[in-house]
Amino acid sequence: MTDLSGGQRTKVLLAKLLLEKPDILLLDEPTNYLDEEHIAWLKRYLLDYENAFILISHDIPFLNEVVNIIYHMENQELNRYVGDYDHFQEVYAVKKAQLEAAYRRQQQEISELKDFVARNKARVSTRNMAMSRQKKLDKMDVIELAAERPKPEFHFKYGRIPGKMLFETKDLVTGYDEPLSKPLNFSMERGQKIALVGTNGIGKTTLLKSILGLIPSLSGSVELGDNLELGYFEQEVKGENRNSCIEELWQEFPSYTQYQVRSALAKCGLTTKHIESQVRVLSGGEQAKVRLCKLLNRDTNFLLLDEPTNHLDVDAKDSLKQALQEYKGSILLICHEPEFYQDVVDEVWDMSQWTTKVF
Repeated sequence: MTDLSGGQRTKVLLAKLLLEKPDILLLDEPTNYLDEEHIAWLKRYLLDYENAFILISHDIPFLNEVVNIIYHMENQELNRYVGDYDHFQEVYAVKKAQLEAAYRRQQQEISELKDFVARNKARVSTRNMAMSRQKKLDKMDVIELAAERPKPEFHFKYGRIPGKMLFETKDLVTGYDEPLSKPLNFSMERGQKIALVGTNGIGKTTLLKSILGLIPSLSGSVELGDNLELGYFEQEVKGENRNSCIEELWQEFPSYTQYQVRSALAKCGLTTKHIESQVRVLSGGEQAKVRLCKLLNRDTNFLLLDEPTNHLDVDAKDSLKQALQEYKGSILLICHEPEFYQDVVDEVWDMSQWTTKVF
């Protein structure tokens, strides 16, 4: 299992689950790591599934196709909405607007009642009226608005301008014990933004790591260009990280003050509670934000991102997409979500054309 890619491991877990023939499926972000083909397969499976399932997901197109009830968690409350995610958003927006209007009206009333009590409680002639208004204030069911969740604001720093050629491969064969690719001859130039797509286990991550020199290629070579400032987002980080988020960032940027460290993490949508916690106790999405934070605060001119949208919530995905669109450097992005990468890249490389594997 440990030798498999993230997507292949997800498939094994799904196969095991389906063979158990459960009465109810509990699926926690099952589309993470899955390629487009298998997301489509899972969609078909769930649409035909006779029993109930509960699904946690940030993949909105997927949610819209397979669910008919939404439970929304906010402010320690769970609210039920009938319909798909788009319908929930419409109803929720109306409900939120109504609550905010009621809150404003009530705050106005409270202000007027308090003012009346303050002006009239000392006068004998109006004391009774003041006391009755005070009673009304004491009995009032005060409307509280949910605290706004911090929305992440991602902005990548662009460093110096690199040479025209970012990298070039010559008969590069990637793999571990056996080849995963045919001999590859391709290059990437400054300013290009490219998505790398293909089935799970086809060798996308291996290719990225071979370009970066993190693993040796089986044969051939990769030549990196001049003045490169690389930013690499790894698909997953092995091992338990006992650092707090503050320590994690400080190790990377020792010259930062405590205020700068906290501010950088807060901009990525992490609350004070998250910032002071150990990285290992955070959710997958929060851990991804810490790793993105390290990348955002470094000067780069070439980003190599391996499935950066896994675990990210809707707001974080939107912010990341905008940051990548605005980024002045070059991007090589592994991603299985067309609705994410289509607006970011100007070219798509399909690894299934380069593989030695037969699927």
